[in-house]
Amino acid sequence: MASITKEVEKELIPFVRLYKDGSVERLGNSPYVPPSPQDTETGVSSKDITISQDPSVSARLYLPKLNQPLHQKLPILIYFHGGGFCIESAFSSDHQRYLNSLVSQAQVVAVSVEYRLAPEHLLPIAYEDSWAALQWVASHFIDDNVVNKEPWLINHGDFNRVFLGGDSAGANIVHNIALRAGVEGLHGGVRITGAFLTHPFFWGLKPVGSEYTAEREKGLAYSIWYLVYPSAPGGIDNPMINPFSPGAPSLAGLGCSRLLVTVSEKDRLRDRGIMYYNTVKESEWKGEVELIEVEGEGHAFQILDCGTENANNLIKRLASFLLK
Repeated sequence: MASITKEVEKELIPFVRLYKDGSVERLGNSPYVPPSPQDTETGVSSKDITISQDPSVSARLYLPKLNQPLHQKLPILIYFHGGGFCIESAFSSDHQRYLNSLVSQAQVVAVSVEYRLAPEHLLPIAYEDSWAALQWVASHFIDDNVVNKEPWLINHGDFNRVFLGGDSAGANIVHNIALRAGVEGLHGGVRITGAFLTHPFFWGLKPVGSEYTAEREKGLAYSIWYLVYPSAPGGIDNPMINPFSPGAPSLAGLGCSRLLVTVSEKDRLRDRGIMYYNTVKESEWKGEVELIEVEGEGHAFQILDCGTENANNLIKRLASFLLK
């Protein structure tokens, strides 16, 4: 029987391949893994939940091993995974291993959000899903009518210590969600204590620092953005991808009290991450901002190479930020 070869319409290596029949093949996903009642290495428990049916938003929740199971209150981390808005998942093996380690060391309840991916669900859908997830978490604070009420948040979540975190595209989401929280606020008056952005995915038309300029407009950052948000007003200078573009909201409006930005020496996004840190620091934002630079590493190494010395050290620094 002859095999049927589907015709490729577009491919973005190493992310996705789009076929003319409308189907999408994700090339860069790490394998999906089930949640664990108790991880053998860390003792962290995880489970999957549905946050909303319409829109379709789910999450993987993490709970560290508790010393006082009935009464212990822990900081809450709402986490957004990376993957260029088009690959990876809250249910992937890479992020499961990373979050098991972080949750164990930081002693937090974590909500890893499964937002919908492009190109089937183009931006700004991922931002809207992420905002809905954050508001759902906040609604547990005072709202007795919250749908899909989650016992781990009610029994162990400290709503006076709420954090956002994300890597790469997830760090981009953290930035945009924190700005929105500064304008709109959260259910019950919940405030975001802090946010960390590891290797944030920002870009723009004008090169920053050492960004490679030869054929720059054919580079991966451009290609990803135009794949996931082809209708973005302003294109690659849209404020959601370029926080420094003309007309972008002031970073003084970030709706959190503390901010941590981490960059890596061999990451092409490095200089733009440093620029983000400096711009926040020089703005009229009233919070505390910190920068971590890691030598000799590339983009998202703490997830892709989880378990190495440098990855362990960075996770320890992130845990310290959440424990502070």
